[in-house]
Amino acid sequence: MSHPVPDASFWRGRRVFLTGHTGFVGGWTALWLKQLGAEVYGFALPPPTDPSFFAATRLAERIAGSTIGDIREREPLAKAAAAAKPSIVLHLAAQPLVRAAFHDPVATFATNVMGTAHLLDAVRDLQGLSTAVVFTTDKVYRNLNWPWPYREGDALGADEPYSGSKSGAELVTEAFRNSYFARHETPVPVVTVRAGNIIGGGDWAEDRIVPDAVRAFAAKQPLIIRNPKAVRPWQHVLDAVRGLLLIAERTAAKKLPAEIQSWNLGPGDAETTPVSDLVEHLVRDWGEGARWEHRGDNAVKEAHFLTLDSHQAARHLGWKPVWHVAGAVRHSVAWYRGFLAGDDMAKASLAEIDRHIADVAS
Repeated sequence: MSHPVPDASFWRGRRVFLTGHTGFVGGWTALWLKQLGAEVYGFALPPPTDPSFFAATRLAERIAGSTIGDIREREPLAKAAAAAKPSIVLHLAAQPLVRAAFHDPVATFATNVMGTAHLLDAVRDLQGLSTAVVFTTDKVYRNLNWPWPYREGDALGADEPYSGSKSGAELVTEAFRNSYFARHETPVPVVTVRAGNIIGGGDWAEDRIVPDAVRAFAAKQPLIIRNPKAVRPWQHVLDAVRGLLLIAERTAAKKLPAEIQSWNLGPGDAETTPVSDLVEHLVRDWGEGARWEHRGDNAVKEAHFLTLDSHQAARHLGWKPVWHVAGAVRHSVAWYRGFLAGDDMAKASLAEIDRHIADVAS
């Protein structure tokens, strides 16, 4: 069964202001938008890692504009947003790591909460804006460790600073939507996207399973796992980005129910698996004696069970992941293998997008 992909006729020539374009998900989003013909204007800190997807794909040379700046600083952000004259705003800039948030909660709240406020304040009066999409996380829900998926109407909550900061970003978005964007003569829809655990080539962040595995396996060391029984909604970055772009496209075109203000993007129940299953796929695909070890670490409270109900996206967008866990890991490992071999990763990443589109259509 085929599913929709972003429409090049919609995106061609469309001006997009994208925060977080130097990061992992933001980088893949920028590259896909560029392939669709959009004019992408990015605003973000320098790449958070070295190596990075941003550098490996030479994104700065490919998109219409790349401004290095901090969303915690309102004026530079507002200036860049105004100069971009966007039709669509995609807010992906964030402090995205649970353990980093635990060790530096104030900086995390400053980025994820006040950064979102700065962004929405900067664009709320821009002429020609058709929609804004704020990218959050599956961890915004009040996690009761129950065995069924969370739906968009379930209560938000926080057990640690990262989830608290992202729940705060959701509330900031709601407040700005109701106070400003909804009161325009022609209301501008502002929605949030809550995505499950995202994996894929080009992520080099510390304390994430796939990049940690790549570093360990390349060094002939075992991958250390804290909580192998933790269950998460794993999905490939291109499945998440496809959903994000479809939501932005259909929201801007007024093709979605106006009352929908938040979207879950996650895999089906069969693809929500323990950490140990994901790691076993990594070990098999990497080969060369790759292995992992369990070393418990309870320094940071993390949910044991977390999964999303994405029926809303399936019903209204026709969206569902097409690269399930095994395929997502296989494509991820191939990307890192290519990088380590010195391949042209811009060409390889564009080919990856083409393969994904073909698989969606098949």
